[in-house]
Amino acid sequence: MGNTATNAYPALHNAMWPGLVGKGPDSEPPMGLETMLQLTAAAEVDGIRFDGVDLFLSLPHTDIDSSDDDLASLAANIAAKGLRVGSLVAPVWPPTGGGSAMGNDEECGRFLTQVKKACRIGGKLRDLKIREYGIVRIDSAASAAEWAKDPETNTKRIAKTFREACSIAEDFGERLAAEGEICWAGMHSWRRNVELLEMVGRPQTLGFQADMAHTMLFTMGHNAPEDRLLPDDFDWSDSDALAAAYRKMAGALRPWTIDFHVAQNDGTVNGAGSHDKTGRHCQPADPNGKLDIVRDAGAWMRGDDGQPTRAFQHICWDGCMFPNSVMLNPQTWQDVLRVMIAVRNAHGWEERGAGALPGPGPAMSRAAPSARPSVSVG
Repeated sequence: MGNTATNAYPALHNAMWPGLVGKGPDSEPPMGLETMLQLTAAAEVDGIRFDGVDLFLSLPHTDIDSSDDDLASLAANIAAKGLRVGSLVAPVWPPTGGGSAMGNDEECGRFLTQVKKACRIGGKLRDLKIREYGIVRIDSAASAAEWAKDPETNTKRIAKTFREACSIAEDFGERLAAEGEICWAGMHSWRRNVELLEMVGRPQTLGFQADMAHTMLFTMGHNAPEDRLLPDDFDWSDSDALAAAYRKMAGALRPWTIDFHVAQNDGTVNGAGSHDKTGRHCQPADPNGKLDIVRDAGAWMRGDDGQPTRAFQHICWDGCMFPNSVMLNPQTWQDVLRVMIAVRNAHGWEERGAGALPGPGPAMSRAAPSARPSVSVG
């Protein structure tokens, strides 16, 4: 797939949380937001650059309790690099000040407080004209193992908490997206995600965030063997069978999908630092990668009629738990940007309209190289 620009939409974003997720005292040190921003801004392929970033609202990146002045400084810094802000990750987990969405009233209260703070930041960033689109990302902030002790009660409890979160988001004019992963309670299989979203019943406010790497694990039945779509002894050389299973899984979740992460997966699970085991992200051209990224992105970006859904205004690369040495290598982000461009060329669109950006579109970020600051990391 060539990289010559044939489509202008959706916008291309890079996730900032790989600098934090899986890092810490028992792993590698975190990478600062400024370093991640510089690496993102410096990447260029055939004159095309990243349009923006998606943010993790927790220190040492962006404080969930940021003041208006803090957010103004953040917006100015991101704008100076020719980038914008898209989706935001609400720090709903106990270690970051949140609580289990299926916990007691106090735990659920902490969960909802973090959602409210994240929505407030989202609104401020819109006011600052640095954020024109994107969602606030949540999950159940509890383990699949805890959920399995009482599935019916726990799913109902999560749905109740999510409905309350929806009411909060609506007050701020935000939408929420729940990211399904094999490690999250009630969100650990494709079928359980659909069940939960239907139980919440607020499709105008709560949708699904699809990560290509995490959702591939759904086809394998990790933590939910009853929902597996591939046999235990699956022959990974059978690319057509993988594509068919992947399309079936995505077909169930696509109607709910309002946020999308491009990613690669090697078919294994991985955990680092405080993060539970989930789908292992790997580099786009990893020889062990199981997905045909461009082909399989179409399972999410095109409907059953074969046409682009235009359900989200940007797509984001997620490379969680990459080693710092990989993330500090500028070539990593050239390779990532190259595959993002290929995905957009294959499944995006050129004209404005439904699903397109309000205001200046992605083309505004394709400035001359001199318009971007040079990167200095290390």
